[in-house]
Amino acid sequence: ASRVTAVVPYLAYSRKDRQTKSRDPVTTRYIARLFEAAGVDLIMTLEAHNIVAYQNAFRCQTIHLDPRRLFAREAVRLVGDAPVVVSSPDPGGVKRAQLFRETLQATLERPVGSAFLEKRRSAGTVTGELLAGEVEGATVLVIDDLISTGGTLARAAKACREYGAEKVLAFAAHGLFVGDASDVIRQSGLAQTLITDTVPPFRLAPDLIGRNVRILPAATLFADAIRCCQGEGSITELLEGPA
Repeated sequence: ASRVTAVVPYLAYSRKDRQTKSRDPVTTRYIARLFEAAGVDLIMTLEAHNIVAYQNAFRCQTIHLDPRRLFAREAVRLVGDAPVVVSSPDPGGVKRAQLFRETLQATLERPVGSAFLEKRRSAGTVTGELLAGEVEGATVLVIDDLISTGGTLARAAKACREYGAEKVLAFAAHGLFVGDASDVIRQSGLAQTLITDTVPPFRLAPDLIGRNVRILPAATLFADAIRCCQGEGSITELLEGPA
């Protein structure tokens, strides 16, 4: 083959993109070297945990897709005429939430508020109760890159409710649902959780699928990007064009 493109819907092990303690492994860099050693010329993935770390880890060409347009189309059907606020569950996701808010605002053609929650992690324990932004009486859309145990989104839903949110919905590109995630989702107070199908939800309790958790196909996102890579359109317009 003259060129090899790796289409990786979920880039596993990419959450560890920096050292938090001395001699910590930076697995994003190791994964990049494995792909490059295999002869990959271009890697395409959806919603890497940290886009800057993802782009810097690879020496080959990278394409980073995000699901904000897909999520915005679904959000329009769910929010109705209620006031809407987009929230990040932590300060690190503010940029992701901002891009989603801008896309949703253009789709709804009305103002959409913004908020984010405080989050501190130490020795595996997450703390932080403060919420910046006005959510009282609003439908709050919490967006994150992935769901692991569900604890981050459950914590965000609880905080938004305590600050007066009328309804809380969650959006995440990847649903891993490890550990007690099924129980956490049931008890989270989230009206609905929307994910894509990049990771089969085999760990999730079957009764939650379709009722509490909706799964959206990501195939069109990848198909459009692949067509652009084959010269049938502009990848720049696809990634950066209007909503």
